Amino acid sequence: MLMSYFDAYATAYAPYKAGEWCYEDGCIYRGLACLHAATGEDRWLAHLVRLVDARLGPDGPAGYDPGEFNIDNVLPARALIYLWSVTGEARYLEAARPTAGQLAQHPRTRSGVYWHKRIYPRQVWLDGLYMGLPFQVEWAQAIGETALVDDALTQVVTALELTAEPATGLYAHGHDESRNQAWSDPRTGRSAAHWARALGWLAMTLVDVAELVGPERFRAAGLGGPAGGLMTRLAGLRTPGGLWLQVIDQPGLAGNYEESSASAMLAYALIKAERVGLAAGVAGAGREALAALEGRAMVRDDAGRLVLGRICHVAGLGGYLDRYRDGSPEYYLREAIVSDDPKGVGPLMMAGAERVRLPRAEPLAERRNHPAPDQPRLATSTGAS
Repeated sequence: MLMSYFDAYATAYAPYKAGEWCYEDGCIYRGLACLHAATGEDRWLAHLVRLVDARLGPDGPAGYDPGEFNIDNVLPARALIYLWSVTGEARYLEAARPTAGQLAQHPRTRSGVYWHKRIYPRQVWLDGLYMGLPFQVEWAQAIGETALVDDALTQVVTALELTAEPATGLYAHGHDESRNQAWSDPRTGRSAAHWARALGWLAMTLVDVAELVGPERFRAAGLGGPAGGLMTRLAGLRTPGGLWLQVIDQPGLAGNYEESSASAMLAYALIKAERVGLAAGVAGAGREALAALEGRAMVRDDAGRLVLGRICHVAGLGGYLDRYRDGSPEYYLREAIVSDDPKGVGPLMMAGAERVRLPRAEPLAERRNHPAPDQPRLATSTGAS
């Protein structure tokens, strides 16, 4: 059922934001790349090429402005690295160069972590770790720049230190080093509630970076213990129905609900965590969550089409349009709930891909089915740190 749904979804997919290079599209690109890598089926690569090529101009991605310093806009460039690796076409790697240039200039907190956005200064959000750091590692590996890999690992370590909540064993959605935001605790700088999708972004960051750098280097950076502990903690927070709540650790909160995008992200992360050696005994929880999404979150809409329901449309911290998002548990329950949003469907594709991979006896390199042609390394981009 899922593969047919993914194929139909990708066939009908239109850019999420007209004319803009955005992370929502990047979620679908990432899902298609994972499906192609896991199955070797040409249909997933064909979808990815069609969707990405339609967004590329002579100077790179259309509608992308590196000077916005929006970490969200880095995510879709992972698709460019993947397409370069499987096609050997240098144009894809060149199209990723402006994104690498953004990160070379991107503002950082005093502790060295990328700001979430220029419009959210001195703030680290868990979302931003996934948006920016796996791409930085992939770019660094493509151009042979070891220092950029070290920097990405250091940023992950620092972000975990900034957002860790010892009382819950989880991580806060955001940290404001300035303590200027109303959502920021005056003592710790952290936001108040544990939003499930924020933890999903974090969990996906950890498993993707661990796979890219290898378990030994990941553990040497000090990330093995925190990552393994988080995966075990997350596996234990599932509802009796096998999914995760919007405010993940508060089952008694009135109006709390099983949220599909976070559940797909955590299914992916738990299955992959066991495959890459971060945590033992958690893949089963991920597989069960994926089965629960298929059985209860996949529904028919009014037109009879199969859709993924119960997706939080968007959530964040601080000022947005005409309102202030205070980061309280109650705030996360006020955001709109939608169906078939790419923030849920993309991770569901990724989880489906991991389910394909896990039963195989030997570990699979991400590009085993379609090895890249031999490529000379490109020169490091100017201004890269």
